[in-house]
Amino acid sequence: MLVYRLLFPLAFVIALPFWLLRMRRRERGRAGQKKPPGYHTGMAQRFGTYSPELREKMRGAAWLHSISVGETFVAMKLARELHARGTERVVISVTTSTGFELLCDAAQRDAWLIPIYNPIDLRWVVKRTLAAIAPREVIFIEGELWPNLIDVCARRKLPIVLANARMSPRSGARFAKFARIAGWLWKVPRLVCVQDAADHARFIILGVPSERLVLTGNIKYDNALTDSTSRESEFRDYATALGFGAGDPIIVAGSTWAPEEKALATAFTALRAEFPTLRLIIVPRHVERADAILQELAPLRIARRSQPPQPADALLVDATGELRDWYRLATVVFVGKSLPGISQKGGQNIGEPAALGLPVIFGPHMENFEALTRHLLSSEAAVQIPTAEALTATLRRLLLDSALRQAIGTRASAVLLPHQGATARTAERIGNEGTGGAV
Repeated sequence: MLVYRLLFPLAFVIALPFWLLRMRRRERGRAGQKKPPGYHTGMAQRFGTYSPELREKMRGAAWLHSISVGETFVAMKLARELHARGTERVVISVTTSTGFELLCDAAQRDAWLIPIYNPIDLRWVVKRTLAAIAPREVIFIEGELWPNLIDVCARRKLPIVLANARMSPRSGARFAKFARIAGWLWKVPRLVCVQDAADHARFIILGVPSERLVLTGNIKYDNALTDSTSRESEFRDYATALGFGAGDPIIVAGSTWAPEEKALATAFTALRAEFPTLRLIIVPRHVERADAILQELAPLRIARRSQPPQPADALLVDATGELRDWYRLATVVFVGKSLPGISQKGGQNIGEPAALGLPVIFGPHMENFEALTRHLLSSEAAVQIPTAEALTATLRRLLLDSALRQAIGTRASAVLLPHQGATARTAERIGNEGTGGAV
């Protein structure tokens, strides 16, 4: 901790110009759209400064600490379950402005939900934030480690929970290598709710006491088929306005990274000769890349989600928080960050389309979802391709064979069945540990 306290402020000062530049680029990438709050207004919150009204509202609430959009969805599901069980107010903090935008929309419906930005992990900032919130507990979503925040909470005997925690093989090996330095972090949480048996084993290796570990399942995959907040009907109407027919086959590509859009455009163009009514929906991981993606998709007729619908063969969803419900329109799904040649590898969430009973294709790099990938492939419930060049042939095979699509989707739903009820199991264990009660 001493080394971290000395080096992190220095690293933060060095990185600050690049961080501000990145925020500015993301703001430009949303030109013509309503910008989410926080590109600039959230700066004060990142340093633990809040308005008197906000301090009064959030004081004494439960605090759920998330990062980006994916973790934010998990946090909101868990927050609603905790609220239903008696927790009157819940603060959810996020790092990204897109996640904050989702929280602000949710808070308009649920007054008990309080969105803030994550404090920078500087010790004095952490202390200011804890003084402002005075939380009953801090619940980290998916096991992100913030050393100063964890250390200050531990010294104050403030309960810490890791909810929906996961540990990839790569991260597990890295932490095990530096166990003498960072091992203490894993012994602080009072409760660690893990997604599957492989995660359970890795946390044991890291030194988490077995009595603090509980296998709850993955909240992301809980109730994917029965979620009452689905926007499927709205999105189908929008697709109809684009000229998509009711029976048109649709490829939905989720959380794509460059150059995966180029590979999709190549495959789509090749397949259109055989499937003239084929449609393509691309939902990139980072919406600020929209202009660059449009260049990759030329000369296809492309519509942008941020603009009024117009006749098109493909749709670029340059909006956040909509991927799950676009999946519901899919005939076949491709999940990104998985093909060779991208700047970052490891895969994106394959659980959502699998839980919806859809045939899912992904590339060789799925390290971030190693356990689920293994289960799906061993059950013949998904299709993994080795290269971008294999995408066209794989899509053709699935588009031609409806029985094969149905079989893969049915098996995928069965693989995800054990995760149903994960949210309730997690909230129950939090309550049993003496946290998460009424405020």
